[in-house]
Amino acid sequence: MKTFGKIGIGLAAVCLSAQAFAADVTIRLAHLNPEDPFASHSGAMAAVFKSLVESNSNGAIEVQLFPNGQLGKDNEVIEQVRSGIVESTISSSGGMAQHYPLVGVFDIPFAFPNIGVASRVISKDSAFGEKFVADLEGATELKVLGLIDSGGFFAFTNSKKPITSVADMEGLRIRTMTLPTHEAIVSSLGGQPTPLPWAEVYTALQTGVADGQMNPVPIIAFAKFDEVQKYLSVTNHIITPYIWTMNAEFYNGLSDEHKTLVNWASEVATEAGRSMSRVIEASEKGLPALSAKMEVNVVPPAEQAKFAEAAQPAVRKLIEDQYGAAGIAMLDALLASISEENTY
Repeated sequence: MKTFGKIGIGLAAVCLSAQAFAADVTIRLAHLNPEDPFASHSGAMAAVFKSLVESNSNGAIEVQLFPNGQLGKDNEVIEQVRSGIVESTISSSGGMAQHYPLVGVFDIPFAFPNIGVASRVISKDSAFGEKFVADLEGATELKVLGLIDSGGFFAFTNSKKPITSVADMEGLRIRTMTLPTHEAIVSSLGGQPTPLPWAEVYTALQTGVADGQMNPVPIIAFAKFDEVQKYLSVTNHIITPYIWTMNAEFYNGLSDEHKTLVNWASEVATEAGRSMSRVIEASEKGLPALSAKMEVNVVPPAEQAKFAEAAQPAVRKLIEDQYGAAGIAMLDALLASISEENTY
């Protein structure tokens, strides 16, 4: 197993060693986002999981939550889970990409026709989800507890101008996750990709290191990007997964009763997170709140088609060049699953 983020792992070990564990079993669950279950899907997932596991184990299992990236950068926390320092994490595709690069297959622009299809496909129980999860588990030796979208379709924000066409992307420095596929999307549209870890994004936008970024509306809202960005352009160009994992050795060491509890509690918690994203999108916490401080525009379908025409070939070529036959096979399986689930 490769070792990443030794400093982050060391700091986490010091932090965690100070905890006093009264229960028979302790599950430390980390994620990047706010702890408030009404502010983010991972906050909701963590809160529901903690409540269900602790109450239904009669206190035999304690779930300790570490939100807001307390234990380090996303990829570092995944390494902590792989190493057994932390039991579980809910992570972005950007963090997972450094451990399992094939997560980039989700980044074919405009592949998902709507959020209903996306919800059915981006699930560990879908036909594609089962294939994806089995491959990820084999490559990382992690146990996957949940697969969920990152909060909805991505929009662009920036501090320079509205994005109404591909031409408006020219020269904009857009922060991306540390995902080659995201960098390819921005480059193919004429922008300048600026890959940065999540913890650095707000400051980068505030100081002008990056002109803009791309994320789902709920993430833009809770990250308060409206404080440092003037324009929000609804493009709906991609939708990416968050992946909930657990140290496999820890999971396998649980009693059968506790495994069953973890399995169904994580399933219920994942659905709670999925629902919370839709609630945030539809409520005053979503676009209405952002519209009060930002200039919002929706890119019409005819222009979206031009975005797709520019970006899709670039991302497919990158997947083929970097990940070879395995990458194309996984991508084609994803596209086939989207087609099968598009029954509306």
